Amino acid sequence: MELNRNKVEEYALDHWHDFKEYLEHPSISAQNKGINETSDWLVQTFKDLGAKTATKWDDQGGNPIVFAEFNGYSDYTVLFYNHYDVQPPEPLDEWKSAPFKPTEKNGKLVARGVCDDKGELMARLGVVKYFNEHGGLPVNLKFFVEGEEETGSRHVPLYVNAHQDELKADACIWEGGGKNSVDHFEVVAGVRGIVSFDIKVKTANADIHSSLASYVPNAAWRLLEGLGSLRDPHTGRITVKNFYSDIEPLTTDEKAAVDEMYFDEDNVKETYGLKRPLVTNHPREELVNGTTLTINGLSAGYEGAGVKTIVPKEASAKLDCRLAPNQEPKKVMELLKEQLRVNCYDDFEVHLNVAEDAWRTPMNDPFVRQALKTARVVYGPMTKFVPNTAGGGPVQPFGETLNLPVVMVGVHYAKSGPHAPNEHIRLSDYAEGSYYLATFLNQLGESHQ
Repeated sequence: MELNRNKVEEYALDHWHDFKEYLEHPSISAQNKGINETSDWLVQTFKDLGAKTATKWDDQGGNPIVFAEFNGYSDYTVLFYNHYDVQPPEPLDEWKSAPFKPTEKNGKLVARGVCDDKGELMARLGVVKYFNEHGGLPVNLKFFVEGEEETGSRHVPLYVNAHQDELKADACIWEGGGKNSVDHFEVVAGVRGIVSFDIKVKTANADIHSSLASYVPNAAWRLLEGLGSLRDPHTGRITVKNFYSDIEPLTTDEKAAVDEMYFDEDNVKETYGLKRPLVTNHPREELVNGTTLTINGLSAGYEGAGVKTIVPKEASAKLDCRLAPNQEPKKVMELLKEQLRVNCYDDFEVHLNVAEDAWRTPMNDPFVRQALKTARVVYGPMTKFVPNTAGGGPVQPFGETLNLPVVMVGVHYAKSGPHAPNEHIRLSDYAEGSYYLATFLNQLGESHQ
């Protein structure tokens, strides 16, 4: 099938409104809000687009999975992964328009979840609709759309394992991907892993008058000292025994790809308003193949207005580690617990929140090579390959259990602001990404006749 770029892009811009209602559903998994309404909308939309199967799976617990299947002219099958849940919109006073009222302004589409990642699924649905009206789909398509990504995707491995037959495919196109800070398109082939956990320490049965700080233990100080014992303040290196042991070095090709990744330190400092120097001299490699220990938040004692002079009875912290491929999330948490014990902080309670493995598809995989080749035709020769994103996601069961190559290509750009107020995408990226996807699918169909 011959694809006209202008016509495909114009179609995408003319028809994004067909899926506008998707953005109007406040599907907030953290608050268990709008889940059934949004998943029902997706099932009906897939049916309206002619899916031979469109249903909800709820047999493994958690928020339902929406599964849909379309027939194409080729035996080749592409599985799409997306999620329909979004982050809470707060702080509401920082939004310039209502978060669940999609607003088009200055060439941008603003709404909670439009970048992460409802806009990407909308573009994919639009491509299905385009092919329906222009001769049919070039390949078979399957959609796996989950509703717990923003809270850790705990049930995804269970659903993938239980529904392997339905999910059989030749390759997987993930959410994410887009353009970097200098507007170069990126084809990404994996994710880092993550383990998130809470640490709590209690030193008394009740808060104590601060005059007795002369002799009573302080939970806040103990927590800070315990956390501080895990990190060298001079080098920033984590001092947990074997913390870095399982990290495998990048291959020669991966190292070359990392070296070509764009990173402008001055731009990063300006974008995030950084007040201190970067914590590494090798930011590109650390983003792809490094590991972290991050304090997400601390809580202890009285934090309100005015004065309340106490010694807090307990203190807690929320932390996460971003992990390189081959690092096992739960093993890393156990290493941290053991190091706290060795450092004489065995009274610390550690509670697991989320654990997701890293995954990286080899860059010499034919599917990855085709995705990159097509991108360099559509977006130009400055398109970059990234071995894996700095963030995480439940990619591992798709790569390992289903044995699929996975690439991430999408429609956002560096300043889309996922999770932040005024989250948005540029409609020009939405149109261009639609043409890229249609071209990619068309080429896959032609090469597998």
